[in-house]
Amino acid sequence: METAFDPEHITGLSDEEAAGILEKEGYNELLSQKKQSLFSILLNVLKEPMLLLLLVAGLIYLFLGEVKDALILLMFVFVVVGITFNQERKTERALEALKSLSSPRALVIRGGKQKRISGREVVKGDILILREGDRIPADGIVLFCTNLLVDESLLTGESLAVRKSDSGGLTQSLQPGQPGGDDLPFVYSGTLVIQGQGVAQVSATGMHTEMGKIGKALGKIVEEDSLLKKETTQIVKNFAIVGGLLCVFVVVVYGLTRGDWLHGLLAGLSLSMALLPEEFSVVLLVFLSMGAWRMSRRNVLVRRMPAIEALGSSTVLCVDKTGTLTLNKMILSSIYSGNEYCEIDKEECLLEKFNELLEFSYLASQQDPFDPLEKEIKKSTEKFLPEYRGIHHEWKLLREYPLSKNLLALSNVWVSNDRRKHVVATKGAPEAIFELCHLNEAEKEELMSQVQKMADKGLRLLGVAKASFQDDSLPDKQHDFEFEFIGLLGFVDPIRPTVAQSVKECYTAGIRVIMITGDYPGTAQHIARQIGLKDPEKYITGPELSKMSEGELAEKIKTTNIFARVVPEQKLIIVNALKLNGEIVAMTGDGVNDAPALKSAHIGIAMGERGTDVARESSAIVLLNDDFLSIVAAVRLGRRIFDNLKKAINYIFSVHIPIAGLAVFPILFNLPLILLPAHIAFLELIIDPACSTVFEAEPEEKNIMNRPPRNLQERIFGVKSLTLSLVQGISMLAGVIAIYLYALYTGKGEVEARTLTFATLVVANLTLIAANLSWSQSMFKTLKSENKALRYVLVGALSGLFLVLYVPALRSLFRFSLLHVDDLLIVFVVGTLSITWLRLLKTQINNNL
Repeated sequence: METAFDPEHITGLSDEEAAGILEKEGYNELLSQKKQSLFSILLNVLKEPMLLLLLVAGLIYLFLGEVKDALILLMFVFVVVGITFNQERKTERALEALKSLSSPRALVIRGGKQKRISGREVVKGDILILREGDRIPADGIVLFCTNLLVDESLLTGESLAVRKSDSGGLTQSLQPGQPGGDDLPFVYSGTLVIQGQGVAQVSATGMHTEMGKIGKALGKIVEEDSLLKKETTQIVKNFAIVGGLLCVFVVVVYGLTRGDWLHGLLAGLSLSMALLPEEFSVVLLVFLSMGAWRMSRRNVLVRRMPAIEALGSSTVLCVDKTGTLTLNKMILSSIYSGNEYCEIDKEECLLEKFNELLEFSYLASQQDPFDPLEKEIKKSTEKFLPEYRGIHHEWKLLREYPLSKNLLALSNVWVSNDRRKHVVATKGAPEAIFELCHLNEAEKEELMSQVQKMADKGLRLLGVAKASFQDDSLPDKQHDFEFEFIGLLGFVDPIRPTVAQSVKECYTAGIRVIMITGDYPGTAQHIARQIGLKDPEKYITGPELSKMSEGELAEKIKTTNIFARVVPEQKLIIVNALKLNGEIVAMTGDGVNDAPALKSAHIGIAMGERGTDVARESSAIVLLNDDFLSIVAAVRLGRRIFDNLKKAINYIFSVHIPIAGLAVFPILFNLPLILLPAHIAFLELIIDPACSTVFEAEPEEKNIMNRPPRNLQERIFGVKSLTLSLVQGISMLAGVIAIYLYALYTGKGEVEARTLTFATLVVANLTLIAANLSWSQSMFKTLKSENKALRYVLVGALSGLFLVLYVPALRSLFRFSLLHVDDLLIVFVVGTLSITWLRLLKTQINNNL
C-alpha cells in the first residue's frame, strides 16, 4: 500500500555532499551568465579614444625621430591601461557580487534543516521546498505537493497553469518528460509556482535543464538607458563634435602660420585630448556600479541601475506594516473564547476552556509551517498543550481548502483516529470566519465589538472555527460545512527599534510615509502612533477605496497616510493615485499580487526574506533584510551618489577648460607651445582616478537628509552647474595663463615658462578637486575627511610632479626645467588662489545649486 510522503523525515544532502557535486558539475546557471573575461575587459580598455590619441601621437614622434617623446607616451599608455583595467575589474567584481545576490533564491533541505541559498548553488539531488510565488530554480521530481499549480508558459506557451501530482515516492525510475499537461510529477527550471506548495528533488541543473536545452538566457534584462546615461552621452557627443572642429582648426592655423604640419597635427591631437571628456562614461559606470555595491552592504540589492538616480527623488514611501515596520515575529498575546478574554501569559489562559481554541488553530495550520504566524501557533500550542501533539500526530490530513481572494479563510480536513468522521479546522480573518459560521446579526455585532477592542491594542486577529463531516465525498467549497465559532487569537508584531527615528528622518528629508496593511484600522493606527506617522486619525479602508473614483482618491490621498484592510491588488490603485498627484513613489511588496504595483511605482522595493521571486523580478530594489531602516539608508545613499556624481561631472568640465585653453592660446597668439601630449597624459593620470574614485568615495553632505527631494527631471548638468564649472575653469585658465605670460615677459625661456605653467596647473587641479568635493564645509575640513582616496591622489600627484621636476631623466623627457624655491612659492600661491577665491562665494553658490 502506497503511503503519503512526509517532508518532516527528509534530511536531504549534507553541505559537504552539495559542495562536492557543485565542484564536479558547476553552478546552476546558463552559459550566457559567464562573467566577462580578462581579455575582453582589456580589449574594451584598449578601445578608449584617449589611448588611441596617445598611440597616434607616439607614432608621429617616432616619425619625427623623437624617440624619447614616443617612449614616454608609450609609458603613459601602459599606466592609463593599468588604471582603467583595475577600475574595470573592480567594477566587474562588484557586479559579480551583486549578480550572485540577485540570482533566484531557493529554499532547500540540507542536513535535515531548511536553508535559503542562491539559486545558482542548487545541485542535483537537492530537496527543494516550493511555495506560492517561487521561481523554480532547477528541474526536479515532485515528492510531495498540496494544491500545487505551476505556470509553465515560459516553456510551453500555454497560458493556463498546470496541476502537479507527487511521484508516490518513486524517484529513481522516473524520467522527466516534456513540460505541459496536468498531474505530472515534474517541475522545471524557470517556471513559477502559482498556488499551493510542494517538495521536489532536483534532477537536473544548469545547461542540463529543459531551459538549458532550449538555450534561453533567462533573467538577462535589456534596459532602456537612464536619464543620466542619455544626458552624459549627449554631453560627450557635443564635446567630441566641438573637439573635432577645433582640432582641424588648430592643425590648419598651425600649419599655415608656422609651416609645420606634423607639429600642427600634434598640437591638434593635444587639443583633442584636452577636450575629450572620456571620463563621463567611466564615471557613470563606476558610480552606479559601486553605488549598487555599497547599497548591497546596507542590505539593499539594486536590480535596475536607474533606480539609484530615482531614489534621491522619492517624495513618498509606501510601506507594508508587517515585516517592514515591524519585526515580523508574531507573538500570541491574547485569546478570546466563550465570552472571555485574557492575556496569554496569565494563568487563567491555561484553563481548559481555552484549550479547544488552541487545538483547532493548530489543526488549521501547516504541519511544518514557514509563515511566522503559523510558527507561533505551533510553538504556543506545543507549549501549553503538549499532549495534543502526540494525539494529532496519528491523524491524516485529507484535504486543504486554501485561502482565496473571495474568502480570507483556510480549512484543513483531518481523518481522526476513530475514522468515523472528518474533523474540519479553519482559521482566517474574523469577518470570513463569522461568514462561514453563518452568525446572526446580533452575534456578529457582539463579536465585532470584541474584535475592535483587540484591534485597537495593535493586535493582529485570527478567527478560529470547527466542523465535522460524516460523508466520504467532501464538498467543493468551505461554505458547505456547518462551522461552529470557537474564538479569536490576538497576535502582536513588535515594532522595529529603528523605525521611529527613520520615519522622523524621512519627514526631515521631505518624504511622506504611507503605511499599507491588511490589518484593521485600529491596529494600523496603534502602530502609526508608535512610529510617529503623521495624521494617524485619518485612514482609508480597502472597501472604501474600492468605491472611490480615481479623482476622489487622488484628492483624499494628499492627507491620508494609513490604508487598512487593503488587498494586494489595491496597491496599484494607490500607486496610480499618487502618481496622478505628481509624486515620485517608492512602493514595497512581497507577494505575487504585489507585482503590478511594484512595476508601476517609480521604485519598486521587494522584500528579500519573505518576498516571492515574482515580486523580486518586478521590482527595481530588493531589501535583503526587509527592514524599513534599509529603505531610508538606500534613499540616503541614492542622494549621496547623485550628489557626488554631479560634483564629479562639474569637476571634469571645469578641469578641461584650462587644459584646452592652454592648448589653443599659444597657437592663436603665435607663442611657444605649453602642453604636449605627454603633459596631458600626465594630467589624465590625476583626473581619471580623481573623478572615478575620489568623488565616488566622498562621504555624504551633512545636510543630505535635510533638503527636499530632487526633481527627477532635473538635469545633472544644467545651466547652474554649467555656470559654476565655467567660472571655475576660466578662473583656473586665467591663473595659469597669467603665470605663463609672467614667465615670458620676465625673460624666462620657453622651457622655464612651460614648467612654471604646468606645475601651476597641477596645483590648481588638486585645489579644484578639494574645492568640488564639498560645498558645505571648508577645504581644510575636506582635506581632513575620511576620504582616503583623496589623500592617495594628492600624495601621488605631488610625488609625480616632484619626480618630473627633480629627476633629471624625467625632467628631460618632459622638457621641463628645474624650479627653485621662489618658483615653487609662486606656483602654489597662484595655483591655490585661482580656485580658493571662489570659496568666498560659497553661500551664494549653495543657494543657487
